[in-house]
Amino acid sequence: IQRPTAVAPEFQQLANKKIIFPKDPKAGGTWFAASDAGVIAVLLNGAFIRHVAKPPYRKSRGLILLEIIESENPVSFFNELDLINIEPFTIVLYSVKNLYELRWDGSKKYEKVLDSAGSYIWSSSTLYSEEVIEKRRVLFEKFIHSHEVKTAETIRHFHGYNHGDEQNGFVINRQTGIKTFSITQAVVQSGNVSFVHDDLLKNQQYKENMLIKKSKKKYK
Repeated sequence: IQRPTAVAPEFQQLANKKIIFPKDPKAGGTWFAASDAGVIAVLLNGAFIRHVAKPPYRKSRGLILLEIIESENPVSFFNELDLINIEPFTIVLYSVKNLYELRWDGSKKYEKVLDSAGSYIWSSSTLYSEEVIEKRRVLFEKFIHSHEVKTAETIRHFHGYNHGDEQNGFVINRQTGIKTFSITQAVVQSGNVSFVHDDLLKNQQYKENMLIKKSKKKYK
């Protein structure tokens, strides 16, 4: 709660791409961005395990996310990017029906290709213990199996309440001052990106639609 409130999502033109994202007013980066190339990128703090922070770092991870999504080939760009003295992170990247998990543990990069038709959940290793991460995964699996038809609304609803646990649910409110500020969702369908951002502090919802530009280039 000591962090300044993020700037509401808005479109920006970066490197010949139209990109929408909620903006961190302090560093200028973001944790969730979508581009008119049909690329979606989501940032989580930490890689595989909780790490010990060693500031000062060279650049915000939120700026790294923007550099990746505005590049012509996001995965290739990640693999070539100099990440020395950047704090560990995980990026979930969707690009032209391909899904990737990109991790940086502070010394090594990891790229994992996933089935884009699958269902996955990630939890930040800096916020949750391995036991809690497993508990959240079980809740997610129960949701997946109990909903034969999953819609954008049902998925957003699943993430929109604490499941009876303010410490480790999907909307947290810890006495330590850590609190869920927002829920953001992007749906890619029929050449369009539907972007929804719920600001839980202001009780406001922002909705935008963005047409995906057709390109002869093959993005990766």
